[in-house]
Amino acid sequence: MRLSLAIALLAACLVGIPAEAASKPNFVFFLVDDLGWTDLGCCGSTFYETSNVDRLAATGMRFTNAYASSPVCSPTRASILTGKYPNRVRVTMAVSPTGKYSPENWRRRTLMLPASMRDRLFLEEVTVAEALKQAGYATFFAGKWHLGPRGFWPENQGFDINRGGHHAGGPFWGKHYFSPYGNPCLKDGPDGEHLPARLATETVKFIEEHRDDPFLAYLSFYSVHTPLMARQDLREKYQSKRESVAHDGPRWGKERQRKVRLIHDHAVYAGMVEAMDQAVGRVLDALDRLGLAENTIVIFTSDNGGLSTSEGHPTSNLPLRAGKGWLYEGGIREPMIVRWPGVTQPNSVCDAAVISMDFYPTILEMAGLAPRPGQHVDGRSIAPLLRGERREQRPLFWHFPHYANQGGAPAAAVRDGDWKLIEWYEDGSLELFNLSDDPGEKNNLAEVKPEVRNSLHRKLDAWRKSVDVWMPTHRALDDPLRPKGR
Repeated sequence: MRLSLAIALLAACLVGIPAEAASKPNFVFFLVDDLGWTDLGCCGSTFYETSNVDRLAATGMRFTNAYASSPVCSPTRASILTGKYPNRVRVTMAVSPTGKYSPENWRRRTLMLPASMRDRLFLEEVTVAEALKQAGYATFFAGKWHLGPRGFWPENQGFDINRGGHHAGGPFWGKHYFSPYGNPCLKDGPDGEHLPARLATETVKFIEEHRDDPFLAYLSFYSVHTPLMARQDLREKYQSKRESVAHDGPRWGKERQRKVRLIHDHAVYAGMVEAMDQAVGRVLDALDRLGLAENTIVIFTSDNGGLSTSEGHPTSNLPLRAGKGWLYEGGIREPMIVRWPGVTQPNSVCDAAVISMDFYPTILEMAGLAPRPGQHVDGRSIAPLLRGERREQRPLFWHFPHYANQGGAPAAAVRDGDWKLIEWYEDGSLELFNLSDDPGEKNNLAEVKPEVRNSLHRKLDAWRKSVDVWMPTHRALDDPLRPKGR
């Protein structure tokens, strides 16, 4: 009798919930802007406090060799959504409404003209959001988009709801990180409302409203991008903390002509990191409160390395070299955490090399969906890694045919196993590093290991041809913007 009653009650609870909807996992995707490889407590920082992301890492898998497909934002964002190298979709530099990074508008005194690029993610691409939407998912986007003008915004690329995503690469209007925001896709809140908290509120509201549907909630923070602004309470907290912390090494180093920060002690940036972490915590708490955590896959990552050589120099990526805008490890290696309930082991660590194109096929496999022909052609599902299995490694490639605001110059790179090769396009010079022995890329072995150098260079050249990359070009000798003597 009691068993029959229990079955009846269970059946009543499931009325109105389609069986396939109940079995599909939800997805929460956190994308943080400019967050460096060591900018989390679980990744080694003792200055920044990130208790909520650390909690996520303690319940999921942390990747120590996760890469962005570019050292700047828009290309990586395009690669996550399409599963393709940025070079295939021709979004190879931060998208600008003025086209200032295109060769015809390039006015900086540089040896080369940057390659041509597209100023938007074309609508012909079937994004991962569109793939999930077509499979019955409710889809939501909050925060930074930066992939084209109106008509190419999240609502045009598979997201049912867009809160804050438009053409801009940062919160550059209004009071920036505080309301009024001046954002055409986000209504202003009360005066002084903090943007990370507002984006978390919008995300939680969406989850609450779709708790009975399979959903994708994509929270793409504007944090921790410039302008460097923190809540007063957090700024004061880290100013006091900085005064109590002793550092043995130097605060500054040099990367070519750029000053580079070598320690974590920027109080404003630390406050921005913690505010982001608090927003993550609000979303994670909502999943727990609503009883959704066990059926929700959570992914956390960044779009490029931490900003260390320019624009306030707010963070350090040590032991990695350089930062945002560079093809050294500090510019492309990312923090990454995945929690797949019932699959990933708590507090586990994976050292396999993965890259941002891998998210698309991974999400499809997690959702039980078939691959999309013509899409995610460069990504590879990391589901086996999440299950604790080994996966055959493949070379990873980068082609960045631009000058970055942070000091990086046109270059390409390949990582294959422990070896990494960088080719600088201005002079064709090659640098070879063994990342296992030398993660800081201090010892150039190009002349010591010519057979490795040449093998990697052939692979890089073959890949460039297969993707049909657009190349930068040298300025004419009589070009008045060509540096003298070069």
